[in-house]
Amino acid sequence: MNLLAELRRRFEPVLAGLGISPDDVQKSLEMIRPAQDARFGNYQANFAMPLAKALGKPSREIAAEVAAKVDLRGLAAPADVAGPGFINVRLDNNFLTERLAVAVSDDRLGIAPVAQPKTYIVDFSAPNVAKSMHVGHIRSTVIGQAIVETLRFLGHRVIGDNHIGDWGTQFGMILYGYKHFRDDAAYQANPVVELSRLYRLVATLVGYFETKAELPELQKRLQEADAVATAHKQAAAADPQAQKKAAKEQRRLDGRVADARAELSAAQTKLAAADADPELSKLVREHATIADDVLTETAKLHAGDAENRRLWQEFMPLCLAEVDRIYRRLGVTFDETLGESFYHEQLGPLVAELRSQLPEVVRESGGAVCVFLPGQATPMIVQKKDGAYLYATTDLATIRYRMERWRPDAMLYVVDHRQSLHFEQLFAMARLWGYRDVDLRHISFGTVLGDDGRPFKTRSGDTVGLEGLLDEAVSRAAAIVSENDDKKPAGPELSADERARIADAVGIASLKYADLSQNRTSDYVFSYDKMLAMTGNTGTYLQYAYARVHGVVAKGRVDVAALRASGAAIRLDADAERALGLELLRFGDALDDTVADFRPNQLTSYLFELANRYSTFYEQCPVLKAETEALRTSRLLLCDLTARTLERGLSLLGIEVVEKM
Repeated sequence: MNLLAELRRRFEPVLAGLGISPDDVQKSLEMIRPAQDARFGNYQANFAMPLAKALGKPSREIAAEVAAKVDLRGLAAPADVAGPGFINVRLDNNFLTERLAVAVSDDRLGIAPVAQPKTYIVDFSAPNVAKSMHVGHIRSTVIGQAIVETLRFLGHRVIGDNHIGDWGTQFGMILYGYKHFRDDAAYQANPVVELSRLYRLVATLVGYFETKAELPELQKRLQEADAVATAHKQAAAADPQAQKKAAKEQRRLDGRVADARAELSAAQTKLAAADADPELSKLVREHATIADDVLTETAKLHAGDAENRRLWQEFMPLCLAEVDRIYRRLGVTFDETLGESFYHEQLGPLVAELRSQLPEVVRESGGAVCVFLPGQATPMIVQKKDGAYLYATTDLATIRYRMERWRPDAMLYVVDHRQSLHFEQLFAMARLWGYRDVDLRHISFGTVLGDDGRPFKTRSGDTVGLEGLLDEAVSRAAAIVSENDDKKPAGPELSADERARIADAVGIASLKYADLSQNRTSDYVFSYDKMLAMTGNTGTYLQYAYARVHGVVAKGRVDVAALRASGAAIRLDADAERALGLELLRFGDALDDTVADFRPNQLTSYLFELANRYSTFYEQCPVLKAETEALRTSRLLLCDLTARTLERGLSLLGIEVVEKM
């Protein structure tokens, strides 16, 4: 049951009876939220103040009228009004204990499936399988998984789709590298490692020539920015009265100069480092046309060249096996995995269809086929002048395929914020193409940063590999698990195998939770120490909280099945009991908040608060040594329900619980 939804349902007819618009009714309902201070009740409605102007009445008078009319029987005590018009609601103890009894006897903890399930496609993770997964893939993967599991638990039909990059220029790079730079012994020993090396080497060489070609433009950009900043400074100096007003603009212009200079310096440093490396500079001289040659290899692959197709078919199973191995470590699965190659044969007919159906927006420009969308300054290219297709073309084909196969109500794309323009254009084009009845949504997220506030890199400047990240997290977790076990008063309790299993669960959980507990649209600074902390809002703390609750039940040698089937009453006499019981019943609220805008941090915040409520309850309310058997049973039921809620909530986040730590 969703307590907040039920409370809003009770208020809705009263608000509608005030004569306000349906939009104002909805806005007012959204202003009913959990109270910040339990002394004033469990929920608080703050809509009276905004309605005062619209209704021409004092806000307290509006609040009093609503409080008198709202029917809270069987749910809460009569509402009371405080201050200028705050409506406070305190839920009834009998209602709470009845709902807790339902949760105890229900595998779903009292959370009913939605009455009107929808079909969702969640597009997440989507690595380029030609190279190793890196830190940049962690956010899409864990956020997407959490969204899939939460929607599915709520009763929706969900298809988790891994739209992998198994085509295009990245494979052109591998093909070129394989033909020119491969180490046969290394390839035989570990083909994926060798293919990754070849990809990085070719990408470095292509990047060298791209940077060299970009250098004149970077120099020009610096000169222009410097000229504008200098002219502005001279103009301000000639007019002393304008100097103060011009200072802010001067800082902005000086910042542009600094950025342009830094960009140019980075490019020059990159080129100088390559030129100073004997082996790399030799390869640069020998492969001066590598950028064009890579495109040629890509074009041959797409055209069905026998050798390139044979190599691609040899590489693909190896690459996919490596990616799947990482997913197994993360505990991530997909309902469908289709690569860009699946759609390749559809792209030519698709572009022809777009040009025929929408000639007013899809037309040729500079030899390329572009989509000129209303309100967009930059067109979306669907076919380059050399005949190659782009991500946008494949994504349009994917939308058509998904609509024909799954008939979804919504497609969610869990992709970082840098792709915002791409999805804005893609969705606009899809609607022009006729797909207006599906909710297309970009679930964007921020960047993982290092201590320096820049995207998280290794000391050498390379992107951090995801497997290395997992290994380090598990290694650090193992040290913590061993240290804690060694410090136990009666001596270590865990075997070496148990320590290893727990370290794996704790390390990977800490990595996932550290990401999921952030507001997804924000950047965050990566820190092993913070994510593995035993206190604070961390996965480690929540796993410990679960183990602690489980320990109480184990210590009491409690038959959990018999406890749940006992029909014993839960008592909420103590403040800590009531606070814990109420928090347990807010699980439904947390799930609805999580999917309202697809933000898993709503669920992590709830679980952290639940763990804190349990900690206070445990300190203030003896369980195994309760004064009476009835009170002992009641508190054991609260313990068990807490453990089950933590376990369920963490499972929706893709996190495993452990019974000992």
